[in-house]
Amino acid sequence: MKISVLTLFPEAYSALYQGIIGKALEKGLFSLEITNIRDYSANKHKKCDDYPFGGGAGMVMTPQPLHDAINAVDPEHKAKRIYLSPKGRRLDQDAVRALAAEREIVLVNGSYEGIDERIIELDVDYEISIGDYVLTSGDLASMVIIDAVARYIPGVLGSEESTEEESFSEGLLEYPQYTRPQSFMGLDVPEVLLSGNHAEIKAWRKKKSLEITASRRPDLLKKNKEEGV
Repeated sequence: MKISVLTLFPEAYSALYQGIIGKALEKGLFSLEITNIRDYSANKHKKCDDYPFGGGAGMVMTPQPLHDAINAVDPEHKAKRIYLSPKGRRLDQDAVRALAAEREIVLVNGSYEGIDERIIELDVDYEISIGDYVLTSGDLASMVIIDAVARYIPGVLGSEESTEEESFSEGLLEYPQYTRPQSFMGLDVPEVLLSGNHAEIKAWRKKKSLEITASRRPDLLKKNKEEGV
């Protein structure tokens, strides 16, 4: 899988070259290409923003650098092009799985007050939001998507069970996890997890997932019911 990122702040992505994602990149399990939008600006000062028509606060990213950058990294439009925007579809596990099934994706990051609407009309397939709040740029949202999508690439986590059993995999929040020592600060690991009875452990985990989801995210239970899950 190839992930291309268009940004005004390429240095921000250095964090992805650490930990699990960094090791996956070193092994070549997927590729990550970071492109500086300023490199494509025709302005002699490499300016990429201007005042919005109609007035208003802030600056808007101009179309020329974005258009040229997008079509330079994806000249035949083989990739799924995504603009990170509060107006987009909210990211969830279904969307992550769909993105992970793509061979190539391009993440377009705006900054300031956003990007010229004509870029969305001409060069973007759809918009994605990671939540109902506003960030100073799309870069943190892009890193969230890269991390979430990479976990579905074979070999990245080392075990398919890691993605099958985690939160949201079945529309529920994950059950509690425990490790050694068996007793810590007066709190003990539930006996069922020490029993070796896999059927009972599975039933306990499902029960706990339902309890936690009902307490913290009842909307997920409602969604599952509506979808017949």
